This record gives sequence, structure tokens and C-alpha cells, in this order.
Amino acid sequence: MSSTARIHAIPTLAQLAQLFPKRKVLVVGDLVADHYIYGQTDRVSREAPVLIVRYESSEVKLGGAANAAANARSLGGQVVAVGALGVDEMGHQLRRRFKSAGIKLMALSSRNLETETKTRILAGGVNTTRQQMLRLDRGAAPLQSRHRVEIARLTAEAARNADAVVVSDYGGGVVGEECRQVLRQLALDGIPVCVDSRFQLRAFSGVTVCKPNEPELESLVRSSLKTERDVVQAGRSALKMLGCQALLITRGRNGVAILDRDGRVELIPAYGPEEAVDVTGAGDTVIAAFTLALSAGANMLDAARIANVAAGLVVQKQGTATVARDELLRQLSRSKA
Repeated sequence: MSSTARIHAIPTLAQLAQLFPKRKVLVVGDLVADHYIYGQTDRVSREAPVLIVRYESSEVKLGGAANAAANARSLGGQVVAVGALGVDEMGHQLRRRFKSAGIKLMALSSRNLETETKTRILAGGVNTTRQQMLRLDRGAAPLQSRHRVEIARLTAEAARNADAVVVSDYGGGVVGEECRQVLRQLALDGIPVCVDSRFQLRAFSGVTVCKPNEPELESLVRSSLKTERDVVQAGRSALKMLGCQALLITRGRNGVAILDRDGRVELIPAYGPEEAVDVTGAGDTVIAAFTLALSAGANMLDAARIANVAAGLVVQKQGTATVARDELLRQLSRSKA
């Protein structure tokens, strides 16, 4: 092979993923404590028609934007996370887990803040699989104006050394307009800013990439999506509405779709087994893998293909989970993705 051919060789998906450890990713958003309580149940209470759960164990995992950060780190990236945490027990638990994962944390902290926590109770009989019985949410109170300004300042400071930015907005109020202004400027400056916003995607106009799932896209364009043609038409409308460079649509068992403002469209089938074990936090894996791939020099389509494979891996795991870089590399090397 000539030297010219080597210079212009297109990297494979696996070669792009091999570059992840050299990339620096900033994750901004709602840092959530995913609190799991496990137990056993074998009878109904006399007090009310509810099952009695006998406590066995519990654990706390990085959830929300913290899960996006954990996925970016597990995939090999150098990660900084910006958000808000209380000085309560769940806040301390998350800080320990960020440190253990090797993620640099730049968190607004105040005694007036309660760490956003989602407590899930999972229980089953002696010979049955545990199932989620109840979820209890707490925290996520709106931030004060001075706190939103501080989040924007922390974002701008952390972005100085970032190759790309993930925004994971779960509706907890951490990413306000002050922060969105910083994010738009970063996108204008050429830093990829990839946004996953559950309730406020319209507010993130002007960023690089937006990542709705199909129900979020339906809500955005106010139209039902019944066919692939509907998805593409809605995606094109959303692109114009948001003024971003590309739209990455997660479609559950149908995979992902990627559309860019130059008119390119690709519908990528789901990777792996048809039936998912657990889709909790799968969107965090998708946005983390996609953004890392962009930061490593992938085009939009290749980044979407890498993210699709990562999603296929994480939905085969129970609960809030991550995908390791070695897992992803093995699958990318085996498949045509």
C-alpha cells in the first residue's frame, strides 16, 4: 500500500473506538442517585392488599447524567461531570462513586439542595426473578438563579479542555437558559455539543446534535410516528426547528436513525438480540458512545453505528449499567455494524 493510500484510509469503527482513551468529554446535566433496594416476598399484608417485602440488600448507582458520565468513562474517555449535589447521604454516595470510577466532578453543592434520587424496590419469591415493584422519586427541586449561573460558569470552565460535550437533561432544572447560552457558544466555536433532553429539547436550538427517542420526537413535532417515512419526515422537521447539524433518533427495538442538515438519512437496525433485558439508562449509553465517537473523528453515520452497537450491549444488562470499551471493541471487530 502506498503512503498516500495509508494517509487517506478510512478508519474502521473499531479503530475509532480505540481512540476513546485520548478524548476528553464534559458531561453536564442532572446527577441522579439510582438507589436499588432488593428483597424477597412471599405473602400479602393484612394491613392492605400489598406484598410484604423482606429487605435483603441495597446499592446506589450513578444515574441520569451521572450514568452518561459513567458510560463515557467506561468506554475509555477522560470525563468531567458538571451538575448539582446535596450534602446529604445520597450526595456523599455519588461523590464516592464518581471518585471510584475516575470521573472528575465539578458539582454545585449546597445544604439547600437535595440530591435527586430514584429509589426502586425490586423483589421476588425464592424461585422467581426479582421485578420492580415500586419507584420513589425525591429531590429535583428547581435551582435558584444564582445556582443556575454557577452551573453555567462551571460548564464554561470545564469546557476549556473538552473535545466534546454531552448534555443529559432529565428535567431536574440543572441545565437552565444560562447554561444553554454557554452550550450554544461552544457549538459555534466548533466543539461538538450533543444533547439528550427529556422534556425541553426545543430549548436547545443551536447545538450540534440532538437525540430524541420516538415519543419525544412525536411530542416535539406534534405528530404520530407510525412508519419509517413518518420518522424521517418528523426528523427533518425537527432539524429545521432546532437548527442543529444532526438529529439522532433512538427507536427502541428498531435501532436508531441519523439525519443531518445536508439531507442525509440512515436508518440503522437494532444491534443484537431482539428482546431487551432492561432498557434503563440505554439513552445515556447511546449519547455517551455517540459523542465519544464524534470527538475521535467519526462522521455522524459512523458515530451513530458505534452508539447503536453500544446500545445493543447495554440493554442486555440488568438495571442502570455501562458498556466497557473492551466489550464494544470486541463487538465492533466482529460485526459490520
